[in-house]
Amino acid sequence: MEVEEGLEKVSGGGPGGAIVPASRRSQTIVRTLSHKEIAMAFGKNYAEIVGHLGGDVVINHLASGGRVANLSVATDESYFDRAGQKVDQTEWHRVVTFQDGLIDMLERHARKGRLISVEGKLRTRRWKKDGDDSWRYSTEILVVPGDRVQFYDKPNRANGAQAEPAPANGEAMPAGGDPAQVDDLGSDRIPF
Repeated sequence: MEVEEGLEKVSGGGPGGAIVPASRRSQTIVRTLSHKEIAMAFGKNYAEIVGHLGGDVVINHLASGGRVANLSVATDESYFDRAGQKVDQTEWHRVVTFQDGLIDMLERHARKGRLISVEGKLRTRRWKKDGDDSWRYSTEILVVPGDRVQFYDKPNRANGAQAEPAPANGEAMPAGGDPAQVDDLGSDRIPF
């Protein structure tokens, strides 16, 4: 690329650089970064999964007095191998949160088999077990304030039976599965 006299090619401003007057060489060039360039420059740690709970929530009490909730979520996918056979594949994910309000909600609603969506960030912990010299690793989805946990199915009823599906005649049912009755819902229950 030829540059006219009195101009100079500098880096930045796109794939070929920018051409500026030689007198402005020492000035800073400012431009707006795209979302992709920002993510590449600063990084982004974000994980989102949708799957079924592998068991009820496990809540542990910490020595500091706080609590931690641990969930095991299974995501599944299927594909066809070269022989044309369908292959089902399940991946297990550990989900962790230290948020008291979220822990209370999970304690009430997180039961084995429920369909759940989790947003958080990946975190890998490492530790040594007492009497063992090798490091152990665990990669988890850490749910922090601003992240989301959402159930996509209706909760089980108190007697353990699944909630009944919507009526076949097409009538709309409220999210709780029964006709809306405010007295039915306790003040601490969330009507899904």
